[in-house]
Amino acid sequence: MKVTAIIPDEIILDVQKFTEGKNITDSLIKALNDWLYSKRIEFLNEKVSENPVKFKEGFTAEGIRNLNKRI
Repeated sequence: MKVTAIIPDEIILDVQKFTEGKNITDSLIKALNDWLYSKRIEFLNEKVSENPVKFKEGFTAEGIRNLNKRI
């Protein structure tokens, strides 16, 4: 998708420096992907905190190791 955006030069230069992109487009794609990755993790963390993982009664790491040894 082609987009025209007015972005301050200082921001573009910083993005290029930190992403080490080949050009402005590559740098912006890398920066946006990193931002999306961060936001997705933030969203998943919120979901897990709302409904945390719970272990079954009697669950132990030793029990799981013993199950794995049988395979």
